[in-house]
Amino acid sequence: MENSALKIFVLSFFFVITIIVAQIQPIPTTLEGPFEPVTRRFDPSLRTGSDDLPMDHPRLKKNVTSIFPEQIALAISSPTSMWVSWVTGDAQIGSNVTALDPSSVASEVLYGKRSGEYTSKRSGNASVYSQLYPFEGLLNYTSGIIHHVRIDDLEPGTNYYFKCGDSKFPAMSEEHVFETLPLPSPTLYPRRIGVIGDLGLTSNSSTTIDHLTQNDPSLILMVGDLTYANQYLTTGGKGASCYSCSFPNAPIRETYQPRWDGWGRFMEPLISRVPMMVIEGNHEIEPQVSGITFKSYLTRFAVPSEESGSHSNFYYSFDAGGIHFIMLGAYVDYNSTGAQYDWLKEDLHKVDRDLTPWLVAAWHPPWYNSYSSHYQEFECMRQEMEELLHQNGVDIVFSGHVHAYERMNRVYNYTLDPCGPVYITVGDGGNIEKVDVDSADDPGKCPSAKDNIPEFGNICHLNFSSGPAKGNFCWSKQPEWSALRESSFGHGILEVVNSTYALWTWHRNQDIYKEDSHGDQIYIVRQPELCSASTSKSDSVI
Repeated sequence: MENSALKIFVLSFFFVITIIVAQIQPIPTTLEGPFEPVTRRFDPSLRTGSDDLPMDHPRLKKNVTSIFPEQIALAISSPTSMWVSWVTGDAQIGSNVTALDPSSVASEVLYGKRSGEYTSKRSGNASVYSQLYPFEGLLNYTSGIIHHVRIDDLEPGTNYYFKCGDSKFPAMSEEHVFETLPLPSPTLYPRRIGVIGDLGLTSNSSTTIDHLTQNDPSLILMVGDLTYANQYLTTGGKGASCYSCSFPNAPIRETYQPRWDGWGRFMEPLISRVPMMVIEGNHEIEPQVSGITFKSYLTRFAVPSEESGSHSNFYYSFDAGGIHFIMLGAYVDYNSTGAQYDWLKEDLHKVDRDLTPWLVAAWHPPWYNSYSSHYQEFECMRQEMEELLHQNGVDIVFSGHVHAYERMNRVYNYTLDPCGPVYITVGDGGNIEKVDVDSADDPGKCPSAKDNIPEFGNICHLNFSSGPAKGNFCWSKQPEWSALRESSFGHGILEVVNSTYALWTWHRNQDIYKEDSHGDQIYIVRQPELCSASTSKSDSVI
């Protein structure tokens, strides 16, 4: 009797294990591609939750007084140094504003390897900026004092505890802690890299950041369109998903700058302990009179522009373990005769693929995009820069701008290419403009050549001269270079395993409560033996 019961138990156990094993699907790799294009059906309920959070929301409102630091943020300066940024003082908005004096409070960071024991001290610089609109009825803004301090001589893979502020006053920040990333090495990589685009300040944005925080990144790439402050009039109130539709008589494209301060508070719990590397998007342009643009973006964020030799906050590069990151600017000159192109060429020439095997690039508007929204918008930039990136063996490209998810098969010049980068669009962070739904290959959804005019640069729309779209502006079906697309909000996680394999996972917001659930997952595999340009510095083609 006991033997029969034991046999039944053993058989039942192995039956359950067999079912579990059968249900486990192996994670695909790019070696199995190119994949047949897939489009996941759109769920209309996912467009809800796109209303902006009010300024008195607990995650946006100011909770410190005057000179106490707030909006604390980290950014990589070099493999052994970190930027610490914060804001003190009260921003002002009104018809008459008076800028604060940046010299009235010091910019200091105290830090060390043990909690409460700060063995080092560094000082930095401070500034303010103004967003001015000399039109009747429009309000002006001047910021709090924005501080940037570079702390250096850091050891890799080490926890550092810090406070920031002015040590002359009893108004230093609470203690924060961060872990430094590994030094450049083909065997060492950041634990997890979070990738977000087009975030905003909606309920969907909250879900994205909460989900990303649960996934515990050690580095964040923010690929443009951060706050959507320019979806408001200067008087604030309620933002609009379509500015030109809601405010057709505005004398200038206004922007409600307090949304930037709310965004800094919203992000502080995460980016005060995890470095965030940003690149500008079109919503950061924020024009003023006299041609002034990007004032908030340029003042609020510290990036390693000087460290990487670009001398421009619009484009730069940095290393994190065995990955070399290149952050490119789509809203400054990208032509092959310009300064950015010359810098990119030189930066690529310096990359040692034996030390940093992975080459990852990011910019805001995608070159490869099969949605109607922004279709072929930055075709000029692609025509100027794509060959250089392909020759130098860029492995992965991240972009935003299109408010949906799309992962491409490896592609170069609209042709499937095993040595082309894997382009990934993650402009689905959760902003007020909602997710994009229509594809350019849907019947009646192909935009005309006069649509999707870029906010910077020329128009280079083209009809295709060869391939499946020969003679057409749009494909008649999902292009073969588009592997997977879905109109959902979410974020991505990149986990580099070694010099050959990197695991990419896209987490949809609707999956947040499902254990180990995701919308897309694939191993991106480098093939240096096939694509010789990506083997080492000496093999780079310029």
